Amino acid sequence: MSGPNGEPHVPVGGGGDEEEEEEEDGDSVGEEEYAAINSMLDQINSCLDHLEEKNDYLHACLKELLESNRQTRLEFQQQSEQQNMEADVQGSQPPV
Repeated sequence: MSGPNGEPHVPVGGGGDEEEEEEEDGDSVGEEEYAAINSMLDQINSCLDHLEEKNDYLHACLKELLESNRQTRLEFQQQSEQQNMEADVQGSQPPV
């Protein structure tokens, strides 16, 4: 194949053997990069799993707190209604 000036294209370094070695080195670098990326993805996955567990725990705690608050509010309303009924009964009785 010819270069831009019509001269034959010769790779720098002059031999095909070195070019093959560079490709092999490139493959090993690629494999190292893939291994590093896989390791990082594993760490990210682990962190996300941990966050999901915390989120689930907090969600359960908040549901429990909400239910507790509902129960307390109902009890408070029942006590308030009972006190109002007792006050109405005492107010409707004639004085002795």
